[in-house]
Amino acid sequence: MTPLERYESLVDDATAFRAACDRPLPAVVRVNTIKTTVDRVLEALDAEGIAHERTDWHPGVLRLPEDSPGRNWPHAHGWIHGQEEVSNLPALVLDPDPGDRVWDACAAPGSKTTQLAALMDDRGLLVGNDNNLGRLSALRHNAERLGVTNLVVTNRDARNFSLKPLGEDSGHPNAVDAFDRALVDAPCSCEGTIRKNPDAFDTWSLDHVHSVAGVQKGILRRAVQATRPGGTVVYSTCTFAPEENEAVLDHVLAAEECRLVDLDAPLDGVPGVTEWEGESYDPSVEKALRIYPHHNDTGGFFCAKLEVGG
Repeated sequence: MTPLERYESLVDDATAFRAACDRPLPAVVRVNTIKTTVDRVLEALDAEGIAHERTDWHPGVLRLPEDSPGRNWPHAHGWIHGQEEVSNLPALVLDPDPGDRVWDACAAPGSKTTQLAALMDDRGLLVGNDNNLGRLSALRHNAERLGVTNLVVTNRDARNFSLKPLGEDSGHPNAVDAFDRALVDAPCSCEGTIRKNPDAFDTWSLDHVHSVAGVQKGILRRAVQATRPGGTVVYSTCTFAPEENEAVLDHVLAAEECRLVDLDAPLDGVPGVTEWEGESYDPSVEKALRIYPHHNDTGGFFCAKLEVGG
């Protein structure tokens, strides 16, 4: 059984699902509002003769049907950033305000981190963490190119992330004893990236799914612990496996003071599943969103929004 066959029982249209997974992924860019506006980007693309299409759900997310996102001057100058369409969703669901204290637990290479900075008007404090030192260079490069200045970069295992270096004794003007919002775009088995990475299944194994699910549970638990009561945590992956999605939510709901809340998603999808291979999950995992490639002509994705309790 292939990974795609494993999930056909969960999909609303298995034929459309498989057909979408076989198609190449459209090239998409996000307009970086720290440096420019959507209208200026559209004028620049028109002047360069670069074909573009606005997505029907967000004015600042553009498809480039005939061009690579990184081969033009608006990209070089930080006006646009290549970012898969569906991966724009978690930051929009987190919806940070200017001045917030925000933690991106698994930040590299920085697409969602820099999107968070733009949503915050480059104000407040944004902590971009990743445990992979090599990937942090990409995060720093993207932040510099896109003009982000409210970012602090850390290199820690998110499961054991300490707030002490950011606290009152740090001397930082935005000292943190708890975050207002946190994003956990977790490392995963990447099954939903098959359109972008046709070899994604070459090294796939169920053992890896179970192994990475343990890491995901630890990171999400720490994100809930590090966020103030009433704050928001968004959990997302680019995989189909319930073991990495609903099962992780089920574990954290039982272990921490938090609850799943409805998310207002501008993309089509289906609710989370409450049963899988003999396992039952908390009924509230239906509030999560599963996005399959055929729903919006994107990659596969999973997203959930949690509110931290008192």
